[in-house]
Amino acid sequence: MRWLVGWSSIAASFGTAGRVPPPAAGTAYDAPPHGGIADAAHADDPAGQDAERTVHPVGAQLLWGDPDPLWAVGDWRPDEIRTVTADPADPFTRLAVLGCCGAGDEELRRALYAARGGALRHLTEWPGSYTAVVQTGRRITVLGDLAGARPVFYTPWAGGTAYATAALPLADLIEAQLDVGHLAALLACPDSPEALGDGTPYAGVRRIPPGHTLILREGSREITGYEPVASLAVAAPEADPEGAVEGVREALTAAVRARLTAPRHAPETLLPDPGPVPGMGPADRRAARGAPAPGVGADLSGGTASATLALLAAGLPGAPGTLPGSGSRLLAVTFNDLATPRGREGELERAHALAADPRLHHVVVAAADEALPYADLDGPLTDEPGPCLVTAARDRRRLAAGSADHFTGHGARQVLDAHPARMADLLLDRRRRHLLRPVAALARSAAEGPLLVPFSVYSAARRLARTPYRAGIEAAAARLREGGAVPAVSGPVDASLAALTWSRPGPAAGWLTGEALAEVSIRLRAAAGRPPLSLRPGEARARALLARHAADHRVFEQAVEVRSQRLHAPFLDNQVVRAARALPESLRVQPGARAEILRSVLASAGVRELPPGWGVTAPGPNETAGRLGVRAALTSLLALFNAPLLADAGLVDARVVRQALTDAADGRPVPLDGLAELVSMELWLRRLLSRRGTCWTGTSTPRRRAVPPLPTPLPRLTGVPSGPLPLR
Repeated sequence: MRWLVGWSSIAASFGTAGRVPPPAAGTAYDAPPHGGIADAAHADDPAGQDAERTVHPVGAQLLWGDPDPLWAVGDWRPDEIRTVTADPADPFTRLAVLGCCGAGDEELRRALYAARGGALRHLTEWPGSYTAVVQTGRRITVLGDLAGARPVFYTPWAGGTAYATAALPLADLIEAQLDVGHLAALLACPDSPEALGDGTPYAGVRRIPPGHTLILREGSREITGYEPVASLAVAAPEADPEGAVEGVREALTAAVRARLTAPRHAPETLLPDPGPVPGMGPADRRAARGAPAPGVGADLSGGTASATLALLAAGLPGAPGTLPGSGSRLLAVTFNDLATPRGREGELERAHALAADPRLHHVVVAAADEALPYADLDGPLTDEPGPCLVTAARDRRRLAAGSADHFTGHGARQVLDAHPARMADLLLDRRRRHLLRPVAALARSAAEGPLLVPFSVYSAARRLARTPYRAGIEAAAARLREGGAVPAVSGPVDASLAALTWSRPGPAAGWLTGEALAEVSIRLRAAAGRPPLSLRPGEARARALLARHAADHRVFEQAVEVRSQRLHAPFLDNQVVRAARALPESLRVQPGARAEILRSVLASAGVRELPPGWGVTAPGPNETAGRLGVRAALTSLLALFNAPLLADAGLVDARVVRQALTDAADGRPVPLDGLAELVSMELWLRRLLSRRGTCWTGTSTPRRRAVPPLPTPLPRLTGVPSGPLPLR
């Protein structure tokens, strides 16, 4: 993992690896280096009992030192860490940008001048995906992104506040325990921020919401949003569709160009090339060793999102592909699942047709049973749990054949498509005529009773539009108390009807214990009394879904990480998300809107001829692959849930989960995505408890890590009374 970490306190009463140097000789005073635990204010201060110790992350690179230090940890590239100082005479007014940022040094310096006066939003308007930290005197400002793919976490520590872009280091810093209530909410209502709140799997470690900043002033903290808030008194006029699409086109093009103009990096070779192997070329041997190809590449699944990024990157001016001297074609990777060939033949045909572009070098990665979900459950420890852990080996096989900088289309659906609840927003705005086309498309997709679909969808949207936020959340809490069973979804109509609500249980909620569901129900009831970020159900549900997907994408990056490779998801960039939010709702809900928007993006790059079937709705998750994976790995999965840690925490009944795994292997109707969430969380807990060491060092007393190893028992939900409980 790559992360940054720092802290701010009332006084610099704890040590760092970088202490402030003394002033030059001849100034007003001449003193030894100061800052750190050695300069504790009082002899009885616990922080000063060991004056020689310093606390710093393991393997860290110090960006600036006391009194408010900042480190970068992990295999950051040199061009991914940039620091700017406003004035050499004022070293405590500075800006650090970590990640891929399309701004030049002069732009960063001008932005720092403006940030001294409190302006922050302009720091989030550059192309790319990055985290910005501003220090002006003793004030520290850390900016999160709009989607949530680059989150910021914080925790009280040593009389101040520590912050980081990963939760696990902060949990190690305070030696935190698991927050079992948060794990229950992740399984019961993963798409509901009302249930998750600002918590993390670690007790005491909090997350700032997407689109917000963390401001620290000598230890005190403030969380504030940097996006303008829409007026509730006067409705905003609907945006011009052509202008909004033009904004998306410019933002996405700038996001791709920011990656292409960054310095190229040749991957480090993990193992020497064994030489010629029968049936394997140099690229095949390199992929088998786990090293990506040099240059830039992209996924090419045949869908609209990945194809747009691949063709856009290949069509922009310059040499978008490999390193100079070795060609300029962009490497496009297509995964061919030989175990489940049915259902995606059209996507593969479109991928081959798109790969005929002479600017693309097409590579097909074929795999059979060895790449099924659940086939290989070994992997690295991620910062948080995520459902991608059961398919990480499958995705890692595909990405190992990619490039050092690899584009993925993750987030396009959540950013550009319309959430079904937006139909309720159209009813609130009295724009009923815009519902005709989406309702007619749903009726055509219905296998049975298409004549009743328009009435059912309109009634559900009208009911949601008339349901206040508090009533909707309280109804979701009552539903959880009754058991949280999720009805089967058999098609687009059922999925749309199920999504027309303020909050709904996740696919794994039906397997949780009554105590776990009661805990999540209490969280929802408490959230119902707090004002929401948006009173429009469609907008609120769409933002919640995007935040959940961005968090899952972050876990995906960590789970499938290939050494020397960077995954780029331009659809999750701030400017792309901001431009997509300007799209009028009447345009979003129309069938094929995403395909038309991306078609216009490609037209700006000179790509106007697209293969037949472009924009056809891609099939959902391949349930056949998931069911085959459960069947092939049934023995190991049953052993995993023979004595599961989830049962020790009081979240599930092991016998019920084992029966669900057996039913899934036998072909009975079982929500497979819910099973994936259960298995992923059990895997994550086992990896967390079996790890060694801690993220911190430098103390004379060995530091203990968060969540101590077994046989220390896990925190447990021991029963929830009928009255309200304090949230964990």
